[in-house]
Amino acid sequence: MKVGIFFGGTSREREISFAGGRTVFDNLDKGLFQPVPIFVDSQGHFILLDWQYLYKGTIRDFYPPAAVLPASRHPWQLYLENLGELSDEALRELIGHVGRRVEASELPRLMDFAFLALHGPGGEDGAIQGLLEWLGIPYSGSGILPSAFGIDKIAQKKLLQATGLPTPDFYVLTATDWATADPAALLSMLGRELGLPLVLKAPHQGSSIGISIVREEDPALFAAAVDRALFRRTLTSAEWEALDENGRLAWVRQLTDIREGIGLPVTAEARHPDLAAAPRDEAPVFAHPEALLDFLLTTFPSAAEVVLSSLTGETQVLIEQFVAGREFSCIVVEDENGAPLALPPTEIVKGTEVFDYRAKYLPGLARKITPIDLPEADIERIRQEAQKMFGTFGFEVYARLDGFIQEDGTIFLNDPNTTSGMLPASFFFHQAAEIGLNPSQFLTYIIRTSLAARQRAGLRPVQLGHRLRQLDAAIQSRQQVQDERIRVAVIMGGYSSERHISVESGRNIYEKLSSSVKYRPVPIFLAGSSEEFRLYELPINVMLKDNADDIREKIEQAEAGHAAHPVLARIRREAAGITGTYAGQPVAAARRISFEELAEKVDEVFIALHGRPGEDGALQQELEKFGLPYNGSGAASSAVTINKFETNHRLREAGLRVADHRLAYRLEWAADPEAFYRSLEAEFPYPFITKPADDGCSSAVKKIKTRAELAAFSEQIFRTQEPLLAGPAEVLHLGFKEEFPQKDAFLIETLIGPDGAAHFLEITGGLLTSYDESGQLHIEVFEASEALATGEVLSLEEKFLAGEGQNITPARYAPDPAERQRISDEVKRTLGQVAEILHIEGYARIDAFVRVRPAGAVEVLIIEVNSLPGMTPATCIFHQTALAGYTPYQFIDRILDFGKARQAKATFSDK
Repeated sequence: MKVGIFFGGTSREREISFAGGRTVFDNLDKGLFQPVPIFVDSQGHFILLDWQYLYKGTIRDFYPPAAVLPASRHPWQLYLENLGELSDEALRELIGHVGRRVEASELPRLMDFAFLALHGPGGEDGAIQGLLEWLGIPYSGSGILPSAFGIDKIAQKKLLQATGLPTPDFYVLTATDWATADPAALLSMLGRELGLPLVLKAPHQGSSIGISIVREEDPALFAAAVDRALFRRTLTSAEWEALDENGRLAWVRQLTDIREGIGLPVTAEARHPDLAAAPRDEAPVFAHPEALLDFLLTTFPSAAEVVLSSLTGETQVLIEQFVAGREFSCIVVEDENGAPLALPPTEIVKGTEVFDYRAKYLPGLARKITPIDLPEADIERIRQEAQKMFGTFGFEVYARLDGFIQEDGTIFLNDPNTTSGMLPASFFFHQAAEIGLNPSQFLTYIIRTSLAARQRAGLRPVQLGHRLRQLDAAIQSRQQVQDERIRVAVIMGGYSSERHISVESGRNIYEKLSSSVKYRPVPIFLAGSSEEFRLYELPINVMLKDNADDIREKIEQAEAGHAAHPVLARIRREAAGITGTYAGQPVAAARRISFEELAEKVDEVFIALHGRPGEDGALQQELEKFGLPYNGSGAASSAVTINKFETNHRLREAGLRVADHRLAYRLEWAADPEAFYRSLEAEFPYPFITKPADDGCSSAVKKIKTRAELAAFSEQIFRTQEPLLAGPAEVLHLGFKEEFPQKDAFLIETLIGPDGAAHFLEITGGLLTSYDESGQLHIEVFEASEALATGEVLSLEEKFLAGEGQNITPARYAPDPAERQRISDEVKRTLGQVAEILHIEGYARIDAFVRVRPAGAVEVLIIEVNSLPGMTPATCIFHQTALAGYTPYQFIDRILDFGKARQAKATFSDK
């Protein structure tokens, strides 16, 4: 069956939709379905996407293509709408870089079924559902009417009231009324009617975009919250003039962020003292951030303020009574008979007051506890209320229902979603795993149930009946095939600051292998310490917990002998009709295994760990004792590349360029902090870079600009207790839940800058090794990616997580193609030298700065080497391998094949 996967879209959630579409593409059972990627751009064009672009980190990495971006003074992350009005010819040429534009009338010839991974307006509001109904294409999820209710928070409130279901009191504020309102008087009235705090929502957005909580009677905070929900922003002259050049750039970047700002295009209404403002319909419109920046620079300081309004903003604000309670989310699916079945509700334990976009999708920012930690009777009441709402709204196939339970037991359900997020650990897969369905199996069930729902609604019932019988027969035959695939242990987790990224990498490897016909992955979690590695085999429901800490907690509960939660046992019995047909791996508890047992259980190992442990060679030594092939470099090379100081030393001795560097020791600092600081300042002028010398990439890497920051970094990294020190954390501007390791030494490096170069950029380049016919090691260096950081250094999120950061592949060394390739060849030659000097094997990622001198000379300055680079779906190494013709699965397959070949070669040499 040809399954068209619709992803991307016009909404502010397009990046998560893009990542979710890739998850669906990867996890569809290739024995049953042929995936067809239909990328929907931000203006609603359908594009049959070339497969290699599916594995970019963000939409902005490939669309619009770098080749068509207008020249600007500053690097901006752009969407199609930022280019302004385009002619049909220009649009056709632009789309031709990444795929082929598809007209709606062509869709029935491309697919038998449409899987909708779109979010928000244009995706889960009934619009695309109506188009597909018109075309006669069956699609996933709910139909037109329940989708329209699912996106409209105001309509939901009215329906809940009309049907007698509990919902917090609310007030609807229109933009027209707000224009003439007295904020203080309105806030006072709302305080009397609804009470404080107040929750303000943009009524047609998902993922908590546009939501604020007003906790006190402050008219200014209230006005800002209303503007946030309407996607407006007021900038005063005083605020603008207080910012330096970098601050102004950061302000415009944040404003134009579609998730946290208001996005572009915007109207800009300048208000001058003693002058009437221009009518709103005459206010200029800005689509490109550079043009907006120039407008602000020329408008201030003569203007008193500028009011910026998104062209895709809201016209109403939903103002709700605040609900104090425990927050949860519950997926409801139709069972095999079409009745609603609530999966185990998940509690959201967050560190911020709003479960916002970042908290939903970045591992470690919020914790998900399944089932919610409540008495069994309360959990059952949540499930019953969720099933009732599912039926009341007429939802079909599945929905995600969010809500709160208060101390007195009152349950409020709100904000139902007819399309759930589909990242690997999203609620969608997370809760399905609790009944024993892995992502591939759950997607098969969703497609089969959606076909039945469309047939039930009268969409081509004869044809869909035939399609259902075909699919049922294919599913049954798949269950009867004997599994003779190669068994691969995927080791993830660990105990470093990169453990959450490691879990993301491990899950991605698991997904790629589990949907293949060659490999059968076995998820393994590594815990313990450098003194003792502890390995645990994970069931699917534990592997799909939100992050490494959640997985470790479930392991500890299993070791303590905790039985399965009684609610889970009940739900699994209720879901037996589903799991009996679709499930492969049974639900079980995590189980500790020895290295010896591991060697008996699997044929080879994929290490998905980052930093320590994993990249330091210690785990590799253990695997070698049992003859287990593994990915990446050997133990000796890994022990060098994990140590940034030793890596720098060896590369400089070999004649390669690295930053000036030295180690700074705890003992030296403890003896005399003042002398310690003066010594470093004498050798390294501000600003300079500090980082752990023996940890993974981007972990606690900081640009130090002052003595206060140097002291704060030293105090934080040399601290003796595990919790972060509050004062130094504030000085270093550490982000929410940002981790900072404890070390006995740290590395100091000079800040690498342009130094008069005509062109200067940061790059990251991947490589792959293989043996030629004579048994000699061959190194294939890929085209490097250009890394764009929003802050002073690239963060973990920007490197590895979907929708964060931007990587342009291939790197833009020069506008002229021949000159660009000349520079690229020189960069690749240098990266190949690094691999040879450090005896890298398997694959690796090398980070560097590149200077291109006015006369054309190329200088490559190496930053660090990662012997086990991140393998999350968004990492740029997959962009690079795609240019070389490898799909992500083929790249992983080559890595595993090399590990086996190396092990065979070592065994032959021993004999």
